[in-house]
Amino acid sequence: MSSHPIDFLLLGNNFGTPEMREIWSEQNRLTQQINVEVALALTEGELGVIPQQAALTIAELADASQLNIEDIAASGSQMKHSLMPVLSALQQQCGDAGEYIHYGATTQDIVDTATVLQLAQTLKVIVRDSTAVANVLKSLAREHQYTLMAGRTHGMQALPTTFGFKVAVWLDEFIRHLDRLAAITPRLLTGNISGAISTYAALGEAGPEVERRTLARLNLNTPNIGWQAARDRFSEYASVAVLISGTLGKIGNELYNLMRTEINEIEEPFSSGKIGSTTMPHKRNPAALEGLASLTQPLLHSVSLIFQSMHVEHERDAMSWRAEWIALPEISIYLSSQLQNAQAILSGLTVNKGRMLANLQMQDGLLLSEKVMFEVGKKLGKQTAHHLVYDCAMQAFEKRQSFKTVLLSHPVLATSITEQDFDHWLDPAHYTGCAAQKVDEVIRFALQSGHLTYPEETGL
Repeated sequence: MSSHPIDFLLLGNNFGTPEMREIWSEQNRLTQQINVEVALALTEGELGVIPQQAALTIAELADASQLNIEDIAASGSQMKHSLMPVLSALQQQCGDAGEYIHYGATTQDIVDTATVLQLAQTLKVIVRDSTAVANVLKSLAREHQYTLMAGRTHGMQALPTTFGFKVAVWLDEFIRHLDRLAAITPRLLTGNISGAISTYAALGEAGPEVERRTLARLNLNTPNIGWQAARDRFSEYASVAVLISGTLGKIGNELYNLMRTEINEIEEPFSSGKIGSTTMPHKRNPAALEGLASLTQPLLHSVSLIFQSMHVEHERDAMSWRAEWIALPEISIYLSSQLQNAQAILSGLTVNKGRMLANLQMQDGLLLSEKVMFEVGKKLGKQTAHHLVYDCAMQAFEKRQSFKTVLLSHPVLATSITEQDFDHWLDPAHYTGCAAQKVDEVIRFALQSGHLTYPEETGL
């Protein structure tokens, strides 16, 4: 029976994807450990550290899919060791050649390097899905480059902007995330085969070459020095993962708020038969957006656990190490769900342009007070204009009057500003600054980064 929501049949897909759960499954963990043992044996056979025929036999007979995990677990409960039961089962599987399995290595060599192999698989998925999200954001920013909406600060309407500008901010974040993923990849995909305290004592002078060739077989980089007591690589991965998750959580929360009944500027994808409430038939709840936003918090907690695992005693201990076994799968699985969820939401997002425009106009011109102030300031001075326009804005707000009407009735402003001027200044389409230009620039930069897979429209 499953005891973690990640593996629940009813809830699992809210917390992760089948693909990522498979990467971090017990079976794949075992498979990658066997892959490391086989690579080690083949290398040692080439170098004459163990008989070459024994190495070839191990490579031929070692098969993680044929090992019985339940039997191994039963042995483990007696041995009180995480890898020895695997080695015993593998030895039996390989016959006499099994005597040469795990030669000169220590448990953490195998487990850590196998974990890095799982992270290699994980990175491929995260990069793929982060690229897909960035591509959707690029298309959305282009489509709504000129779609007017209210920009908000402190939760309140501030100035006009465009929905495309808002999305371009997210796109720019994702390009940085893809840069970060590319930067950490060679550091993260580094194995470790160096013996009990990373000095190669059991392998002697051949140790560094055994390590180099073994890791090359696994398509991993070789460390400058053993990292059993240096866990920063996993923490660096976690730090990038949580940055991606933070952006996704922010997007989910932002769209959640824009979907509120009273705002109603966007709606997440809706399919026939989708139920919002067991008791209120009319509800079309932001379930997908809530799911997207909700996973950042647990992922943050898992990242905290990874950072704590950097506290290693002496040359190695299992206290900090075991925290990684919990946190790395959770971080990767939660993030996989967020990335897949974001793709689905953003690809099918309904943008209510009419409601965005109506919300822009709901304050009857007050949203353009800054524009009016600067234009009036050209004639009367900025500070004087601020005082005059502030008085008009407060009167319009408190007495629920049209901002334009109050401005036209002001004794100073009425003598120096025409109604046509006010009409122009109070049009939100005339006060989005460089929003459209910035959308172009962000998309151009995103394409030049080399991360996006789709060709851009002609002209950029």
